[in-house]
Amino acid sequence: MCDTLVALASSTARGATLFAKNSDRERNEAQGLDMSPRRHGGGTLKLTYITIPEAPATHACLLSQPCWMWGAEMGANEHGVAIGNEALHGKTPAQRRPALTGMDLVRLGLERAATAAEAVSVITGLLERYGQGGNCGHLGRFYYDNGFIIADPHEAFVLETQGRWWAVERVKRHRALSNAYSIGRGYDAVSAELAQHAREQHWVGGLMGRFDVAKELLDEARDAVSFGRGRCARGNALLDRGAPRLTPQAMMAILRDHGEAPDWSPANTQGRTICMHAAEGPRRSQSVGSMVSELRPGRTVHWVTGTSAPCISIFKPVVFEAGRPPLGPAPNDWFDYDSMWWRHEQLHRALLRDFTAGLAAIAGERDAIESSFVAHIDAVFAGGPEALHRAVAECWREAEATETRWLHALGPSTRASYSAHRRSWARLNQVAGLPRT
Repeated sequence: MCDTLVALASSTARGATLFAKNSDRERNEAQGLDMSPRRHGGGTLKLTYITIPEAPATHACLLSQPCWMWGAEMGANEHGVAIGNEALHGKTPAQRRPALTGMDLVRLGLERAATAAEAVSVITGLLERYGQGGNCGHLGRFYYDNGFIIADPHEAFVLETQGRWWAVERVKRHRALSNAYSIGRGYDAVSAELAQHAREQHWVGGLMGRFDVAKELLDEARDAVSFGRGRCARGNALLDRGAPRLTPQAMMAILRDHGEAPDWSPANTQGRTICMHAAEGPRRSQSVGSMVSELRPGRTVHWVTGTSAPCISIFKPVVFEAGRPPLGPAPNDWFDYDSMWWRHEQLHRALLRDFTAGLAAIAGERDAIESSFVAHIDAVFAGGPEALHRAVAECWREAEATETRWLHALGPSTRASYSAHRRSWARLNQVAGLPRT
């Protein structure tokens, strides 16, 4: 379960498009960051499950990738195109036969498109040719279709799909997307096969002969589990509340939203929130990586956690002109201290002992550090690649040192807990080989 948001320049304080996403996946499904260079040549390309012809040339990309996939949950390219995907559950079950995954389509759109509109064409063209399908779960089996928010400095689109069908809506001011079909009658285009099916099923009618895409495609029972429409409504309400003064920090705050329940905690939560925390039973996913992008022509900055639980993570800058930040080795699904993602998991899982108190203790410093990072990158941006590279590296070092200090301040656990929530985490900690805290 994930949440993606976008705000165009008319809704933002700094006159840039803002893109944001939480990627929610299984607890030990580490999500690494990578900066893939341009490729040239052609030939064939092995994706997660299938092989397709390679493009003659590709764009450099920043990718946030589940550890076992070729594709990416979210990312951006050197031209300022940003894409994030959402699992969607339709009345027609998703295809189980391996084909393109939604994560493959995110990466292919970024590698092959220089604008958001071009990315829509790339993704829909590949979808119609190859279809989508295959298991997208890590330890469990999980099949779904996909929706996307696709943005660049000038415009953004919501693209929702089922099988090889698709519908696209141009974003007017700002927009959220969660794990539910959300395009109604206001679509800008639909695929020819979907339009034909709508006519055959007599969906077409009412306003200008259009049909309600979400009403006809959405699986109500699955949405009751994922709370996709509820989270989408919450995301849109928070965007409405912040516009027209949305900033990168405001988008980070939305990604950290736990709703308005006064007694919220990871072990005591009703339904799913934008900042997702896993628990026992069906709520096995959590926010394992987060990203905010500020997109403007010639001045794009990406803010990434590279770690789970954005509420206790620090967003750090990535700028293509500055080169690769100190990402470290890519993580796998077992504990590795050399991996930034797993080092942070020591902090995250230790804080679960008393999460409410721990979050309260670090939130103020977290926000202050991020604001200082934004100001630092603003100040040096005109200084060229070398100055940017130094500034980015300084931010990453400070973030690492701060999280290490937070972990050391916690100390060893002094009490046992036998709650179902604690036991559910203990089982996954053991599977990953995580040191006991």
